[in-house]
Amino acid sequence: MQELVNTINGIIWSPALIALCLGAGLYFSIRSRFLQVRHAREMTRLMIDGKASDQGVSSFQALTMTLAGRVGTGNIAGVATAITFGGPGAVFWMWAVAFLGASSAFVESTLGQVYKEPINGQYRGGPAFYIEKGLGMKWYAWIFAIATVFATGLLLPGVQANSIGSGLQTAMGIDPNVTAAILAIALGFIIFGGVKRIATFAEIVVPFMALGYIIVACVVILLNLHQLPGVLKLIFSSAFGLDAGFGAMIGMAIQWGVKRGVYSNEAGQGTGPHASSAAEVTHPAKQGLVQGFSVYIDTLLVCSATAFMLLITGQYNVEGAGGKAIYTGVQGVAAGPGYVQTALENALPGFGSVFVAIALFFFAFTTIVAYYYIAETNIAYINRKVHRPWLTFALKVAMMIATVYGTVKTADMAWALGDIGVGLMAWLNLVAILLLRNVAFKCLNDYEAQKAAGLDPQFDPVAMGIDNADYWKVRAAKRLESMAGADGKAALKVGS
Repeated sequence: MQELVNTINGIIWSPALIALCLGAGLYFSIRSRFLQVRHAREMTRLMIDGKASDQGVSSFQALTMTLAGRVGTGNIAGVATAITFGGPGAVFWMWAVAFLGASSAFVESTLGQVYKEPINGQYRGGPAFYIEKGLGMKWYAWIFAIATVFATGLLLPGVQANSIGSGLQTAMGIDPNVTAAILAIALGFIIFGGVKRIATFAEIVVPFMALGYIIVACVVILLNLHQLPGVLKLIFSSAFGLDAGFGAMIGMAIQWGVKRGVYSNEAGQGTGPHASSAAEVTHPAKQGLVQGFSVYIDTLLVCSATAFMLLITGQYNVEGAGGKAIYTGVQGVAAGPGYVQTALENALPGFGSVFVAIALFFFAFTTIVAYYYIAETNIAYINRKVHRPWLTFALKVAMMIATVYGTVKTADMAWALGDIGVGLMAWLNLVAILLLRNVAFKCLNDYEAQKAAGLDPQFDPVAMGIDNADYWKVRAAKRLESMAGADGKAALKVGS
């Protein structure tokens, strides 16, 4: 079974997907004149702009729901795996994916907003919606929806749960079976509570966990500050083969950096648009910019924190073989959460291992919750025409079973299955957003023009020649009626 999974993984994560991830991000960056740099200040401002409504969540809640999915075991165990198999240079390529991926995140999340629709009193949107409405390919939309339910409902939760079980067992000796039971109960409480409970949970937990983790990482770095220049040199020399010892590892550094970068920040994968579509905003580009910034938080802050803790404490090993270096990570410690726990325990004895286990619990558990929301949104898409309530219930039960199973199965199988899910979604979504790129950039140009005129941007798809944006079409018409009514009342008041 492991061999079959590895074979499928190798096909999906071929050099073609690596090139597609980097190429799409580079193209979107150039086309948008590097919006991730030009609009960095606007991104931060928009994070706290807007309020929740009966149908939608606030921009900040949508951001935290997205971060719940982005910030997970990939930020801890994933970084450790990338460094183990790709060398320190993999960190640079994770940064590259984050920088370029911010533009991909803008495009996909803007499209999610453009083609969202209210279903059962809640905003729903994502790749399945914009593939059907924007490209007119219902069959393609269904393939994405089914693939996403399969990936986020069955494959990916196991990766997160496995890291939680492994981390708690290493730090506190807790049996994975006990952890599995706790996770199942906690997950059931959250996912049976609906979207609002998920949003509230993410809004409270995500900022707390990310900030706490970064603070501890900063403490470790400050305690070993004299090592920082050497660590930076190591990352860049390994990334470009400038050090003879790492010359043969450039390809592995790129492959693992991109692979784990996409797994961690999810830019272009198609997960981000689901949560961003739930936001109550006046223009799709607003949430697109917010989601672009979420990639920075995930990779440039949280992933970098893990990488620096691993490298600055010297927790890596290079063995010489035939004049070439072989990067093996920590000797005797498997790639994953144990690697990070070993590093932090050496830096902060009696605290490090337990802290990583607790961080993993919050990081990974919030990601599992986010995966449920993504899978549920695609079930909602499938149920739009014919209501099948049993599908949502089946998803909840299946996801709880997948979480329990993932907690106790081997890490290699969990990661391999997770990689298949991520890769499949990335292929389907990247092709779609490349085909729909003009819609996203129309929105960006319109947003920038209205901002330049000193206005609070309002979206009107009819004026922009964008079809099938039904929610926004109705909203714009109501807004014009409201304005006309206000003008009429003002004129009557003047006349009287």
